[in-house]
Amino acid sequence: MEKELTREEARKRIEELRQQIIYHEKKYYVDNDPQISDYEFDQLMAELKRLEKAFPEFITPDSPTQRIGEQPVEGFPTVEHRWPMLSIENCYDVDGLREFDERVRKLLPGEKIEYVAELKIDGVSMSVRYNGGKYQQAVTRGDGFRGDDVTAQVKTIRSLPLTIPLTEDVEVRGEVYLPYESFQKINEERGKNGEPLFANPRNATAGSIRLLDPKEVARRRLDIFLYYIFINGQEMPSQWENLQQLKKLGFKINPHSRLCQNIEEVISYHREWTEKRDSLDYDVDGVVVKVNSTRQRQMLGATAKSPRWAIAFKFPARQATTRIKDIIIQVGRTGALTPVAILEPVQISGTTISRCTLHNEEELRRKDIRIGDYVLLERSGDVIPHIVSVMKERRTGQEKPFVWPKKCPVCHSTLYKEEDEAISHCLNPSCPARIRESIIHFASRRAMNIEGLGEALVDQLLASGLVKKIPDLYHLKYEDLVQLERMGPKSARHLLDQIEASKSRELWRLIFALGIRHVGEKMAQTLARRYKDLERLASAPEEDLMQIEGIGPEVAKEIVFFFSQPENRGLLKELKQAGLKFKETEKESGSRPLEGLTFVLTGTLSSMTRDEAKEKIEQLGGNVSSSVSRNTDYLVVGEEPGSKLARARELGVKIIYEKEFLALLGQR
Repeated sequence: MEKELTREEARKRIEELRQQIIYHEKKYYVDNDPQISDYEFDQLMAELKRLEKAFPEFITPDSPTQRIGEQPVEGFPTVEHRWPMLSIENCYDVDGLREFDERVRKLLPGEKIEYVAELKIDGVSMSVRYNGGKYQQAVTRGDGFRGDDVTAQVKTIRSLPLTIPLTEDVEVRGEVYLPYESFQKINEERGKNGEPLFANPRNATAGSIRLLDPKEVARRRLDIFLYYIFINGQEMPSQWENLQQLKKLGFKINPHSRLCQNIEEVISYHREWTEKRDSLDYDVDGVVVKVNSTRQRQMLGATAKSPRWAIAFKFPARQATTRIKDIIIQVGRTGALTPVAILEPVQISGTTISRCTLHNEEELRRKDIRIGDYVLLERSGDVIPHIVSVMKERRTGQEKPFVWPKKCPVCHSTLYKEEDEAISHCLNPSCPARIRESIIHFASRRAMNIEGLGEALVDQLLASGLVKKIPDLYHLKYEDLVQLERMGPKSARHLLDQIEASKSRELWRLIFALGIRHVGEKMAQTLARRYKDLERLASAPEEDLMQIEGIGPEVAKEIVFFFSQPENRGLLKELKQAGLKFKETEKESGSRPLEGLTFVLTGTLSSMTRDEAKEKIEQLGGNVSSSVSRNTDYLVVGEEPGSKLARARELGVKIIYEKEFLALLGQR
């Protein structure tokens, strides 16, 4: 296509592409406000490269194609790399990967080619040096030739050893990243403080590394995977040996790397991880494919910008562009108002997305999100879809700013918002939306676990007038239920049995089911163990509550406020009259053989669901974590385990299977 352009047309298009790329680089790396997806950016860069190849007379030193990485940021000393940290070319399909393999074979005729396939961590490239066995310096990739000295910042990464059993001059290279859990916590904190949210874990990682205060960096809980090692300037004979040597010296390597005998095995690896990447607790955006032999890599060499012996085979995009059709307000069980964007349906990672939360009024205003706007949508891991940025350049003037309501959109009560909070609340306890969400929460699996009482049935019960508040659930009659649509005799009896069974649920479940602000499952369990009686908890003063670990002034205030409200006191009275258990039994408060032990679950158990397993562990005093660490006591393994198994083996965590797990629980 480029060959058909005239020389002048090519010059104009090249200049246009450069300006677009420079603009989008600034929006992504500097402003944390990307305007296009990674895929769209790569397409712009690919077009520019093709045009510059066809018209080399227009290549200039300041072209984006001539820059390897990001420019070093201000505020840190710059350090020159001993060997350039080159960027890696991308491909997006199998054909592109096969072309890479053909190029390698053409340059190495007659040789057997092995590849190492590594997950491409979406983070910040880093060079770390050791001298005399001690941590000495850490430098970002920067522009590939010079980077920022972030020695003090990287030193805070706990998985990075400060000493190694080698006295030689050692340089290791890898990727600093932010686990999803840390990313979510950072954004939650920034949201509470009214600060802009990070667009994705990669941007949050870069932003964290830029912090001048190492103590603040430490709070971010960054992590690092290493993949290259140079000892006195020399690599190991192969990339696979690089990884093994790193592991032997105590460095953290990605446990999922694989030695592949041919390109077909690489393709299979990519296909496998395209399906499994959501099981990871960090973001990956593809597979890095490297020729294994160091000798062969030296023969292949590199261009000015990238090695000829490696390529990044990207995963399908997790970002997409779509348009906001409308913005609605949802009222939650606590009365919190949440704006929700109704989207033109779009597919991301095989899932159709038609709506996403806009968090709160402040976030809506900060991003200037309007009805009719085109937006960049992202879905990472198990993080819910969110709007990364608004494409304001595509506005036509027809877009409508959303007007925040002055009254509750459901019950029309006056809204309330504290000065230091970003969320507005409807304070009317009789608000139909609050009642609906409260009932759904009350009946949910992790609360009173009333099986069969889902959103659709709650809507039917409310619409029919059979239920107007939570206690009404305990007065439902069979003859009323069977009249409901899609409610047969068997379903009606089952629901009534489930409601009756809920009266005897553990005390912590009832506390959690009440929907007290800031009181989650673990806090509810703590309160149940401490007070053993709901009425005792209801009369507890703030000073008493604040003596409990994990409860600060804000949480204590919310608990006291909840139980001081007349409507909530009335709720407790009605629930007690209905026969719900308000006291913890001796059995529940007695034997706790798993006290102080931390469990992680992976794979599918045949005897129970993951929620049921979590519940049993917590009943016996144990804790359940979502990720494996050195503090994990047991990894419980079911069928088709994920990446946690390899991580547990790496850390030496005790691994038990279902039979052993049941024995720990006292079940055979």
